[in-house]
Amino acid sequence: MSGYKIGEKGIIGKIFNKLSIIAAPAWVDATAMLIPSNQEVETYAALGMSPMMREWVGGRDAKKLRESDYQIRNKTFEATLEVMVDDLRRDKTGQLDVRISELARRAQGHWAKLLSEVLVAATSGDCWDGQYFFDTDHSWGDSGTQLNLLAAAQVGALDVTAATAPTVEEMIDAVLGVIAYMLSYKDDQGEPMNEDAREFLVMVGTPALWGALMGALGQTHVASGESNVLATLDGFKIRGEFNPRLSALTTVMMVFRTDSDVKPLIRQEEVPIEVSAIAEGSELEFTDNVHQYGLKAVRNVGYGFWQMASHSTFS
Repeated sequence: MSGYKIGEKGIIGKIFNKLSIIAAPAWVDATAMLIPSNQEVETYAALGMSPMMREWVGGRDAKKLRESDYQIRNKTFEATLEVMVDDLRRDKTGQLDVRISELARRAQGHWAKLLSEVLVAATSGDCWDGQYFFDTDHSWGDSGTQLNLLAAAQVGALDVTAATAPTVEEMIDAVLGVIAYMLSYKDDQGEPMNEDAREFLVMVGTPALWGALMGALGQTHVASGESNVLATLDGFKIRGEFNPRLSALTTVMMVFRTDSDVKPLIRQEEVPIEVSAIAEGSELEFTDNVHQYGLKAVRNVGYGFWQMASHSTFS
């Protein structure tokens, strides 16, 4: 085995190095809280908001936090790379580096895959209040009935010329309208929940919607020559994200608030990515002339605060 140009430790080191320099898509951290886990199922108490200051009249008025149990069950995930012993002997380092890089890239994109799956299912997936995450009848304490499954009835600007391909001008109005609607959400105390929101992420899943969104966020002027309101929106930061995993949602735009401590989605992690190997001196090497290098993680995702997200359908 001493004839190998690169051995088991070297390959494991390369995998760890690639995992450290290749990051998950930026929208993952922006939209999903990372919560450590130490058991198979974690139960989240969807706590109400802290009370607003009031005039001191007749002593203190202590408010209890409202709770609603919500559970996320961890799952075990793996990815395994198989390497021919003869390739190691022949020092196919360049080819191996490419495969290791792709293994690490896929692993770091796993959160995006899981989160995208729950977003696609979010119009029929339950969140902590017992409603679908994107729904038309959320109610929380003193909030009244609220919705984050939006259409033209709530935001008139979602009624466009072509639902699958709005113009840049139409996209500008739609983004502004949806964000304005989200700013009106109330918490369980009946107080505005997003009144201090200043950073948003707008996500679409098709090239046509992406083109309009990039024009809406990037152009300083629209076709008529007038200034783009989004480009001059003082104090607000709005960025776009193209997520091809949402390609089936051809008329849908999702908007997320990204500057709050709480997030619309949850990443739950019991075991971070681990690397292991069946390599030099193993039965696998003896019988099949190969080594295997495996990644393993125990994790899952779920829904956080629906008030930080909206699902809007163009019509």
